[in-house]
Amino acid sequence: MILRRGKRSRTVHLDVFAAASPVSHPRVGIVVPRYRHAVVERNLVKRRIREAIRREILPRLVELDPAIDVLVRARREAYGAPFAALRDELLGWFDHRWSHVSS
Repeated sequence: MILRRGKRSRTVHLDVFAAASPVSHPRVGIVVPRYRHAVVERNLVKRRIREAIRREILPRLVELDPAIDVLVRARREAYGAPFAALRDELLGWFDHRWSHVSS
């Protein structure tokens, strides 16, 4: 389970867990807890995170070709976050995680 074996990085709105994967391509999961919000609000947060991952993170992971599992868990504060803030936090996580790898 990635929550136990993964390395956690925390941002203002997200917890990002990453661990080596048994498969040869990156895999990403998204968890948006209820926190007493309606399903419509949860789906909006999930769509924003999914789109940021699809546009920005997955292409970079595929380019590096790592076998990695990533789990993005929305924190309570993510419900009020705009798309740009979530995207920027995910990009910051990626840049920090792979800052030692030259392009």
